[in-house]
Amino acid sequence: MHQRAPLWRAIAAFAVLAASLAFAYFKPANLGLDLEGGTQIVLETQDTDRVKADAESTSRALEVIRGRVDALGVAEPTLAQSGDRRIIVELPGVTDPREAAEVIGQTAQLSFHEVLRPAQEGQEPEDGQVVANDEQGQPLLLGPTLVDGEGVSDAEAATPQQGVGQWVVNVNFAGEGRTGWRDLVAAACANTEGGNRVAILLDEDIISSPAVQPDLCRSGGGNSTSITGNFTQTQADDLAVLIKGGALPVPVEVIEQRTVGATLGDAAIDASIEAGIIGIILTGLFIVLVYRVVGLMATFALATYAAISYGLLVWLGATLTLPGLAGFVLAIGLAIDANVLVFERAREEYEKNGNLHTSLTTGFNKAWSAILDSNVTTVLAAALLFFLASGPVKGFGVTLTIGTIASMFSALVVARVLTEFAVKRSFLKKRPGLTGVASTGPVRKWLTERGPNLMRRSGLWIGLTLVVAGVSVSGILLRGLNLGVEFTGGRILEFSTAQAVDVQEVREAVSDAGFPRAVVQESSGDGQNENVSVRLDDITNDEAVEVEEAVESVAGQATKERDELIGPSLGKELRDKALIAFAIAIAAQMAYLAWRFRWTYAVSAQLSMASVVLTVVGIFAWWGKPIDGVFLAAVLSIIGLAVNDTIVVFDRIREHTGENRGRRLRDVVNEAILQTIPRTVNTGLGAMFILAALAFLGGDSLTDFAIALLLGLSIGILSTIFTASALAVKLEERWPHDPDKKPKVVDKYAQIDDGRNTDGAVV
Repeated sequence: MHQRAPLWRAIAAFAVLAASLAFAYFKPANLGLDLEGGTQIVLETQDTDRVKADAESTSRALEVIRGRVDALGVAEPTLAQSGDRRIIVELPGVTDPREAAEVIGQTAQLSFHEVLRPAQEGQEPEDGQVVANDEQGQPLLLGPTLVDGEGVSDAEAATPQQGVGQWVVNVNFAGEGRTGWRDLVAAACANTEGGNRVAILLDEDIISSPAVQPDLCRSGGGNSTSITGNFTQTQADDLAVLIKGGALPVPVEVIEQRTVGATLGDAAIDASIEAGIIGIILTGLFIVLVYRVVGLMATFALATYAAISYGLLVWLGATLTLPGLAGFVLAIGLAIDANVLVFERAREEYEKNGNLHTSLTTGFNKAWSAILDSNVTTVLAAALLFFLASGPVKGFGVTLTIGTIASMFSALVVARVLTEFAVKRSFLKKRPGLTGVASTGPVRKWLTERGPNLMRRSGLWIGLTLVVAGVSVSGILLRGLNLGVEFTGGRILEFSTAQAVDVQEVREAVSDAGFPRAVVQESSGDGQNENVSVRLDDITNDEAVEVEEAVESVAGQATKERDELIGPSLGKELRDKALIAFAIAIAAQMAYLAWRFRWTYAVSAQLSMASVVLTVVGIFAWWGKPIDGVFLAAVLSIIGLAVNDTIVVFDRIREHTGENRGRRLRDVVNEAILQTIPRTVNTGLGAMFILAALAFLGGDSLTDFAIALLLGLSIGILSTIFTASALAVKLEERWPHDPDKKPKVVDKYAQIDDGRNTDGAVV
């Protein structure tokens, strides 16, 4: 069975790759609106005096909104309920959200009333009565609702008398609506004090208050009527859509709205693909340079990663977003990490036995536990993004999870098949130096023979970490955090202009338009156009148009590339969720590491990781860079990457501790650090090529993401070598653990030492 393992691995690799290519070819990916272009609106249902906003009422509201969206004629819209009170509406191709938001979000509480009489100034209506102004502004006292939107079966805009005259809305009644309409007509015909009028209200505003015609009184009302109100064709069409769609059971509020231009989405896809290709090429060249033939085989396996991860994405029906593209690119670094771990292990084994195939096999087997632990911690962070993040960032959590699974398969199965096949060739057996396994390199040799004793100054490294943390905290306190609209609420608009513009002139134009508190900044363009971003408080869609007109007054012509609106309540919720996500990530990873290692190692890893995150946040605070949803994705990625490096070192410490029980802990830890430095540096450099390509080519929205990860990766390498290991040494020396020692047994009546020590624990 053991001899057949390579064959089964080869079959599995071929089958997965073939299935992935088939899915990629025959099934298109679901693109998020930030890539496809369009508008996403998140609605939250609100309680009323009569109805509570819960899962049932929200579900009924969703069906009403679905009818309205269908009437808008949007191609392939997506509507989904999120939780008990939220509805997500995605409208591909809609880049002007005004009409959609107005029609979708209106409560459309349609009601028909008898006009009792003109209302006196300050008159308080009795129970069931309503006071409202008619079309001329005259206050009217209205009777209780006799017909509501539930009694309407159909509505359509039309012009009376064969197209001559004002537009009207013809309404047909059904069920209880027919009885209510007849009762209303009868009451109005008998009430001369009210002018024989009926009033039609939409959201408590009178849209029409016609007098009932004598013919209608004689007929008893019938089953239909026409709403008049000097409507234009557009107004009549919109009103018909609202009435035909029916009344929402509960009011809704727009708490989030995102609009992305299609050109920006296309540019993001092109930039991310370009960054991914260049990053893979640079990383491949680096891996081949360091690990030669096995590095070349790993690069081929790395190329299959893209096909496998994309195939998984379309098979699961997941939506690919802009941060999701970054998640795929980032997962390439995880695949590199696994291969570097294996090859460094194989090099160590070759020094012992001199056999290429045996060394490589042992390298895969011994690296498995560190690879598993590091990937589990990454998936934990990705899962938190999926459950706690919002908007496109949620897609990052999905694709990072998919990418992590695909990277493990490509590194541990595909790469193993290719590398084991290569080292069995007689050409390489005669020339082992070409494989990349037979030579350890001058750096590893120097580290092994004359490497420094880093743990001799463990207290110094902890002290330096505290100093860096103090500088970071100072930046946060003195400069403050530039929180994005995701966390504060508000609206950000980004425009591309065909010509260079003076930001100060745009700022003055926007201020003169009535928005003196707007923050106007330059943002990177695509090389041909200049981009300007305007950040404001929570403004309406009509006010957003006024801002666009102000920008155009300076730039001549401006194209809206991005429009994000986050309600204040949602901003606070997302801010709280970000803190919760960070806390849960620390707790979950600490529990896992405590289970896999020991609590002292878990605490050391988490304190080290927290110092890395704090440093990155502090740097962003000093620079004044935005802390937004994409930055949250970067931070949770840093949590995974920083812990990955630490796990590799701790895994080696655990192995050496078991083999060298009699040696000093500091010597064992120092040896483990020196042995894993080549892996740590090579993995870091490989991932940095990917992130550097993303920083330079990924576009404005991914540049800060890549910068944050580059900082986190660089600082994380130093923190793993110095901070995490130093903390582990200090904690282990303070609370030592020896599995060979047994606890002392104390007699109930006499304390008799039986020769066993209580310092240890039974394992």
